[in-house]
Amino acid sequence: MEYVEHLSKDPVMAAMIKKHGAFTLKKQKDICTYLCYSIMSQQLSTKVADVFHARFDKLYDGKPTAEKIMATSIETFRGMGLSQAKANYVINVATFAQTQGMEVKQLQAMDDMEIIKYLTQIKGVGRWTVEMLLMFALGRKDVFATDDLGIQQAMIGAYGLRPRDKKKFRLRMEKIAEQWRPYRTYACMHLWRWKDNG
Repeated sequence: MEYVEHLSKDPVMAAMIKKHGAFTLKKQKDICTYLCYSIMSQQLSTKVADVFHARFDKLYDGKPTAEKIMATSIETFRGMGLSQAKANYVINVATFAQTQGMEVKQLQAMDDMEIIKYLTQIKGVGRWTVEMLLMFALGRKDVFATDDLGIQQAMIGAYGLRPRDKKKFRLRMEKIAEQWRPYRTYACMHLWRWKDNG
């Protein structure tokens, strides 16, 4: 993999890569549905999130579209088990996709910061959600999710960082991450795997 040699210049990262092997990034075609899934999954275990995904797909015979989602009532989403807020956010995403556009081609023409600015206009979609989309739906190679709790915990454990002073902690994280450019997404993937599996 193209990133392995570069990230392996960092001995901590090199050990993680040696233990877990290389990762590949996959792309998604339906950004609207991806974002809806992301919102439904927030603060839930993977198992519970999978249940919501299955219920959501069943509503649309496995083919959700922005138009169909917009036409779905809040009550239907509530009946699925979604909170009022999440139900509203899902409809917000579909409405934005329908009125402003959310096609892969459209987003691929933008840089990372432009996409973050564009999609965080949607109420219910924050920076972290868009960073995950950049990584796992658009396959962007150089995204660093500074605010992700798993990344923070992994860097505390693997790099011995001290989180007491939040500002200094973030700056230290970002300084370490600078050496990983232009492959910070892959570094994040290794940090998550390390945190989950040691």
